[in-house]
Amino acid sequence: MHTRRIANFEVSAIGLGCMNLSHAYGVPPSPEQGERVLLAALDAGVTLFDTAALYGFGANEELVGRVLKKHRQQFTLCSKGGMAGVKGEDGVMRRVIDGRPATLRRNCEDSLRRLGTDVIDLYYLHRWDKKVPIEDSVGEMSRLIEDGKVRALGLSEVSAGTLRKAAAVHPIAAVQTEYSLWTRNPEIAVLAACRELGTAFVAFSPLARAYLTGRLTDVAALDAKDIRRPMPRFSAEHYPRNLALLSGFEALAQEAGCTPAQLALAWLLAQGEDIIPIPGTTSVDHLHEDLAAADLKLPADVIARAGDLINQRTVSGPRYPAQATQEVDTEEFPG
Repeated sequence: MHTRRIANFEVSAIGLGCMNLSHAYGVPPSPEQGERVLLAALDAGVTLFDTAALYGFGANEELVGRVLKKHRQQFTLCSKGGMAGVKGEDGVMRRVIDGRPATLRRNCEDSLRRLGTDVIDLYYLHRWDKKVPIEDSVGEMSRLIEDGKVRALGLSEVSAGTLRKAAAVHPIAAVQTEYSLWTRNPEIAVLAACRELGTAFVAFSPLARAYLTGRLTDVAALDAKDIRRPMPRFSAEHYPRNLALLSGFEALAQEAGCTPAQLALAWLLAQGEDIIPIPGTTSVDHLHEDLAAADLKLPADVIARAGDLINQRTVSGPRYPAQATQEVDTEEFPG
């Protein structure tokens, strides 16, 4: 596996986003299937595993911890706090964004327990809580480093301005934000700010939540609780227009001798050596397909043509509904 760098960590050029083993896309796979995917990734050379307190309200961290604990020295472990499940008075767990220092410390300590480890290599603020100055949240996270609970800090879904404010308090090793052919928001300002500060960029949803695989043709078949259902790009208004873009993209992938998913990942890797995509999957076969993209050497014109086919001008619809857009701090292209 080719490698890239996040601060002092040398990691696989493609990591594994573990979220959908426990969360977000309808009924998750069985714990046994989750274990198969995690161990297959480790065996294939993946050395960057990404989870969060939010995923499955802790279940994902428990899965990653149980399966990978005995291999702990072989990989870089990433998790996130500041957005987690909180049980209400009615007994129902709900997602809550809370960046207060005491909450972040509690989130981290809970994550350490679930992961079965003494230290998290890269700890992200999952969302900036806009009621709390970013300097206060990052300040407390820096004290987690002083306490030996965390090795490096990251931010997720932040603007260039917020990144610079945070970096003035403590070095930020990585920014994690959605980035793919169909979500180009990082190109507005965040990628440049990351390069200015020496911060790596970790791209989540690099396959556009399965859109770029070409396999998601019927949104109506998605589970009722699938997080894609309320996303505008997957709506009845916008998704047919987006599907129409795939015929040219699939033809280009065939011309290049790879799958659409591999072309999408190869395009992302070609955008800079500081970019590390973390696709997620519940399938070992799809995992191996994704990882093979790191070995592709595609001509520059193929990469350029892919970018010309699917981009912020050709894709229909904003990436998030209004409420979710308000919760992130990223620069956004108009939908």
